[in-house]
Amino acid sequence: MGAQQGTDGGWGALLQPQGLPALAVLLGGVLLHSMNVLLLATVLPTIVGELGGAALMSWPTTAFLASSIVAATCTGLLTASIGARAAFCTGAFVFGVGATLCSLAPDMGWVVAGRFVQGFGGGVLTAVAYIVVRSTFPEAAWARAIALLSGMWSVSIVVGPLAGGAFARYGDWRGVFVAVSAIAFVLAVGAWWALPATASAPRKVPKVPGLRVALICAAIAGTSSAAVVASPLAKAGLIALSVVTLALMIRIDRRAKAPLLPGDAFSFATQTGLGLWLVLLLCVAYSPVQIFVPIFLQRLHGFDPLAAGYAVAGASFGWTSAALLVAGAAGAWPGRLMLAGPATMAVGLAALALLAPSAPWPMLPAIVVLGAGIGVCWAFVAQRVMGGARRGEEAIAASSVPTVQQMGFALGAALAGLTANTSGFSTGSASGVAAAAFWVPASFVAPALLALVIALRLRARSTGRA
Repeated sequence: MGAQQGTDGGWGALLQPQGLPALAVLLGGVLLHSMNVLLLATVLPTIVGELGGAALMSWPTTAFLASSIVAATCTGLLTASIGARAAFCTGAFVFGVGATLCSLAPDMGWVVAGRFVQGFGGGVLTAVAYIVVRSTFPEAAWARAIALLSGMWSVSIVVGPLAGGAFARYGDWRGVFVAVSAIAFVLAVGAWWALPATASAPRKVPKVPGLRVALICAAIAGTSSAAVVASPLAKAGLIALSVVTLALMIRIDRRAKAPLLPGDAFSFATQTGLGLWLVLLLCVAYSPVQIFVPIFLQRLHGFDPLAAGYAVAGASFGWTSAALLVAGAAGAWPGRLMLAGPATMAVGLAALALLAPSAPWPMLPAIVVLGAGIGVCWAFVAQRVMGGARRGEEAIAASSVPTVQQMGFALGAALAGLTANTSGFSTGSASGVAAAAFWVPASFVAPALLALVIALRLRARSTGRA
């Protein structure tokens, strides 16, 4: 089963009998990784109810995302060293170990550690899947294979909340991690049998950018730590340290021989730099909904875990539906949609802030609106990032989009935890939760509006008016 076989175009090139086991394993790996985001959102309120640690609500998510960033930078080294098949099996095994740690957790700190391990395994699974597609299937099938892999994130909208809610409804949140662990180990065995042993990375083994990865993780950890320290001065110091750390990482990366980001990343003078700012701000603005809205619905409005999980999945549904609806936009419409996206997100966040403390059912359309906002503009922002790349940096610019996306989600989760605890969420009282239900979405209107300003600049830059 090699890349030279089945060179006829279309779906026939992808869905040949000898390639179906490998395709099924790859789709299973991406689904396992993606469904765990919504799965955690569904069971996290139940975990906090049993173990405590409300002040650490955002940490399992930030740990998962930070570890995924680490995995993305290590995957090239791993596949070059042991081959893509062994790397995929390793990722699945590590993911299962992380889920097992979560199932045994005696406190929230243990859950955070387990999620960090899971994040590394999931990041490897997702990254290696694209390497295996390229080396296993004919070129005519690559686009369709990648479309199927991306589609697993939409499938997770159904699977994630259903799996988490079914266990959480009966108070058995540990059971869902046991089930995930079992699936991961079965996937590892299946991958060893189904994937070709020859699927490996380029001969030259890349070096892991350890210092830059450490700086990214330190920035995320600093922001997360600001959520749990009591002193306002310490909070401000940790946030300032995080900003300085990220700036240092970008400065070092620009001088590196193998950079993680384009040389003009986060520049205000180039299309790619502005595009990456927009990616970061959009993801920061989107991230709080999947962490705190489920617990707001359960604590304030009596939703059960399954209902709360599906309510939050409305954001993912809005993202996917909007993205498909505008995929064919041309002419002046992509520029208009880049403006409409952050503006729509700001409206959705403002509506959530007003409705979350007292009006649960009107929240549901607001959640969908928030997801639709990022969905209508996401593809066009990514297109601007890649289209504005400097000569020789085309591949780096393309890979920087998911890297910055993960950074945005992680930083947004950390900032959401900081806002929630500052507004009284960590006290566990009804008034504290109600206050957080307002201030968490309200505080993220600012990043959405800042994204709108960046989008105006990006549209002008990309049309040659600036």
